[in-house]
Amino acid sequence: MPAICLYFQVHQPCRLKRYTAFDIGHDHDYEDREENRRLLEKVAERCYLPANALLSNLIRKHEGRFRVAFSISGVLLDQLTTYRPDVLESFQRLAETGCVEFLNETYYHSLSFLFSRDEFRAQVSRHRRKIKELFGQDGKTFRFTELIYNNDLAREAESLGYEVILAEGAEALLDDRSPNRVYRASWDGAGDGRIKLLLRNYRLSDDVSFRFSNRGWQEYPLTVGKYAHWIHGENGAGTVINLFMDYETFGEHQWADTGIFRFLEKLPGGILKHRDFVFATPAEIAGTVESVDSIDAPELSSWADTERDLTAWLGNAMQQDAAGTLYGLEATVKACKDTILLDSWRKLQTSDHFYYMCTKWFADGDVHKYFNPYPSPYDAYINYMNILDDLSKQVKKEKRS
Repeated sequence: MPAICLYFQVHQPCRLKRYTAFDIGHDHDYEDREENRRLLEKVAERCYLPANALLSNLIRKHEGRFRVAFSISGVLLDQLTTYRPDVLESFQRLAETGCVEFLNETYYHSLSFLFSRDEFRAQVSRHRRKIKELFGQDGKTFRFTELIYNNDLAREAESLGYEVILAEGAEALLDDRSPNRVYRASWDGAGDGRIKLLLRNYRLSDDVSFRFSNRGWQEYPLTVGKYAHWIHGENGAGTVINLFMDYETFGEHQWADTGIFRFLEKLPGGILKHRDFVFATPAEIAGTVESVDSIDAPELSSWADTERDLTAWLGNAMQQDAAGTLYGLEATVKACKDTILLDSWRKLQTSDHFYYMCTKWFADGDVHKYFNPYPSPYDAYINYMNILDDLSKQVKKEKRS
């Protein structure tokens, strides 16, 4: 019976204030809280509250046959707790339906696995506890920041007790196979892992998240009937169609006047008209659908850009220098035993800060420019390194005392 796995990533970074060389040694508060609150209020009203209400109605309407999954970053959970507890409560009500799975990730939406396994494990453990505390769920599914994936990550996730991991259905991974199957992770010729692998169908996912309102797209307008027809065309034994996208697609990236909420409202009914199809969460799929093959992924991949690699965050010398400097502080920051310094250091790990430094201005340039709050990637780098300079001086001072 073909299953639709509808998964949403929910994340907002802690944005940094404009921080100059003259602030170093004087201002140790790096967050732009006013901007954090302003943007959260906007996204809450445009996306989170109306989309959560719609999903709740759909779950009731379809009597549990409609099921979804979320991964909410720890930095966003903290902001919701502080600024919009009503939004957090709306997510908790979704958890109470029994039809929504909440995934685990790194608490700070970081790239920590690439630089420090100890820090990675600490963040995953903290996020796991937070999801249990807020939503009452023991995590069975793991996704790394921006769907970054390789064999080593799968092995680490399996060692932490996860049953399934998500990744991008990139051609380099699939090698002419379909993303619409359940696979097993594999590594280094040492045999197949137990952890199952769900791969994003990026064409069908991006049809909604990126192309929905594009009047120049040859398939515009995208109707539920057309989309359901494409999905039903994938029918086959063991089929799993993984539709993974940012939650902010609904109402923020695609504004309400595009018809995106009406599309979401009609989507479950359009798909469930075909009696063979069901909705299922990643953990449900992992527990009921057998894997058909293994995927060997020695190289890192992600869901970003046309390359589907890590160049959006670590593709230039500025990004590499910033990340190397940041993680180079790990031992001294942790030796200080200062929770404020540790929290500041960890918030600086959020992948968005490195994304803002991206200098890719060809095929994907408009995307990076649109989401960059700085005048240029170079301004983002200078701002970030000024903050790191101050943090480093604080750490050295604390260590001497």
